Amino acid sequence: MEKEAKTPRPVCAQEALALLNCAAENPYDRDKCLSLLEALRGCIAQKKVKKFSLAEAGSTGATEAPKGK
Repeated sequence: MEKEAKTPRPVCAQEALALLNCAAENPYDRDKCLSLLEALRGCIAQKKVKKFSLAEAGSTGATEAPKGK
């Protein structure tokens, strides 16, 4: 029997991913993306999100990677 690892998903991840993919589509559908933006904003308001951050792959921390000079 296979064991499925359940990784916690970031808050509003589905809505954010849908909006990013919409912005990347060619041709760009402004109305569709605007609708997805409103859905993301609704999720953010519902979950009371204050700030998003991106983590490095394999990183468990929420801090940014050091920047090279």
